[in-house]
Amino acid sequence: MTDLRIAFFGSPDFAIPSLEAMIDSPYRPVVVITQPDRRAGRGKKIRSSAIKIIANDAGISVLQPKRLRDSDETLMLRDFRPNLQVVVAYGQILPKQVLEIPKYGTINSHASLLPRWRGAAPISAAIRAGDEQTGITIMLVDEGEDTGDILEQHIEPILNNDDAGSLSKRLSEISASLLIETIPRWVAGKLTQRNQDDNAVTYARKLSKHDGIIQWDQPALDLDRQIRALKPWPGTTTTIQGEKIKILSAAFEDSSSLDSEYLQENTPGTIVKTAETISVQTGQGVLRLKEIQPSGKKPMDTAAYLRGKGNLIGVKLGDSEGLTG
Repeated sequence: MTDLRIAFFGSPDFAIPSLEAMIDSPYRPVVVITQPDRRAGRGKKIRSSAIKIIANDAGISVLQPKRLRDSDETLMLRDFRPNLQVVVAYGQILPKQVLEIPKYGTINSHASLLPRWRGAAPISAAIRAGDEQTGITIMLVDEGEDTGDILEQHIEPILNNDDAGSLSKRLSEISASLLIETIPRWVAGKLTQRNQDDNAVTYARKLSKHDGIIQWDQPALDLDRQIRALKPWPGTTTTIQGEKIKILSAAFEDSSSLDSEYLQENTPGTIVKTAETISVQTGQGVLRLKEIQPSGKKPMDTAAYLRGKGNLIGVKLGDSEGLTG
């Protein structure tokens, strides 16, 4: 095979298995490009991404440009003479001058079955929409956002208990193995690229903390999906008697065991049952809260939370004040 000089672009933890697999394969990168170090944690200390740490430990050079469009940054990348670029959740759109560098182009591993769920948060979008399956797409990168031709795809079912964290972990491992399979076949000219169907495009926008505020007038099915789609970040929040809580897991309640007339008397957000868990009336059906995290405290099951709280039946959840903080 032609000697490859690969530039790897990646930033979040999703990219870790792909980088590690490439380091341990014949397709070891000559340079890794990742986002600049950022302040994080309560102390706001500057921290490097895991991608940077892995590359440093492997003796691979690291570039951390603020903007790839800067000519100086492009020149630094050119100095490594990459003939293939691999992107896994990098976080910036690669400009034309960067895409023109490698002989074999730039390929990207995207966590959806393109053209469904282009954009920043495809895993969360698929769960929240109730999709039965998602997957990994290896595609050629062009100047658009996830608009390039498809090279390979792997379909992965979305399980009923999947949240964004668990599904992301599975897909990140699939990404690693699919890249190792795809790289040699692409360079050898053994893959046929195909256009995306523009009529089937959906878009997964970037998430914000506001997305996690529970609106109890929504159906229980939608709320369950919201909770799973936004775990671990940004999480879903509500209030109980003015106390902000994060909902970590929930499930559908069999409302047939509850008096239907009693349910009709309550507005969405009302606690209708507290037997080991907290069951809440929604816009359609009942949602049972299994694990929560009160503000400033550790996660706990709702049985532990209920001890010492007295009778919460009839209490209404969802005062939105302070939930975005």
